[in-house]
Amino acid sequence: MGVADGWTRCAQGHQHWGRYGAAGMLIFHLDAEEGPHVLLQQRAWWCSGALTWCMFGGGRLGGEDPVTAALRETAEECTLDTGVLRLHGLVHDDHGGWSYTTVVASADRMHPVRPASAETRRARWFPQEKVAGLRLFEPFAVNWPRLATMMSRLVLVVDAANVVGSRADGWWRDRAGATARLRDKLAGLAERGVTGLPEGVVGHDISFPEIVLVVEGAARPVADGQVPGVRVVAAPGSGDDAIVDLVRAAEPGTTCLVVTADRGLRARVTAAGGHCTGPSWLLSRL
Repeated sequence: MGVADGWTRCAQGHQHWGRYGAAGMLIFHLDAEEGPHVLLQQRAWWCSGALTWCMFGGGRLGGEDPVTAALRETAEECTLDTGVLRLHGLVHDDHGGWSYTTVVASADRMHPVRPASAETRRARWFPQEKVAGLRLFEPFAVNWPRLATMMSRLVLVVDAANVVGSRADGWWRDRAGATARLRDKLAGLAERGVTGLPEGVVGHDISFPEIVLVVEGAARPVADGQVPGVRVVAAPGSGDDAIVDLVRAAEPGTTCLVVTADRGLRARVTAAGGHCTGPSWLLSRL
């Protein structure tokens, strides 16, 4: 891998650190009582943007993907065990010939975090509403209004019967087989991420949601064959009822996006606080 150190100039004429681009980690925790908190780094006095607050991050190595780079930089700059983080999405800021990728991730609790390199003066959790009032590193300050909207856990709930029924592949003759094929394709989607989320849903450029496939009737046996990245739920009765129950039971800070074309179900999901999109949106991404 090529070394990341060094300045480069983008197509907009700006100088940036990181010859191969850069990546950082927006780490948040959804506190049940106090709301979202964000883990930030105060830059050392000798760094560019001395004593300002920003995300942990830095230049990417040649051939290094943004997630690996952000995790590596975070581990180098503070004592947080990055193994406790859950990835939610990526946000790209392309300057033409150079880009910065924000990796959005959550922690299970506000772990005590200390500096681990000379680049970090302090590390601290802040309530989300306090961040804008801090002395922020200029590039982070510019992007914060957008990033502040992305601290949510996205759950993609798929109405298996409705999605399978929208395809002309003979699902009515082999519902379980068609649903199993859908499950396996969803596993691939979970690995590579979801793009083009509907308006009003968490605005990651690439999102890594929790995917829940709700099955009913003859397709219930598919729940016996779980695959990585997809949780298959066998509805004890109506699939619609099970989906609405999932939306209602969602924890604070969770955004539920239900994939169905059923008008009655869509109305119930919306009333429960969820979002809806049609099978064609999902099928175009499988």
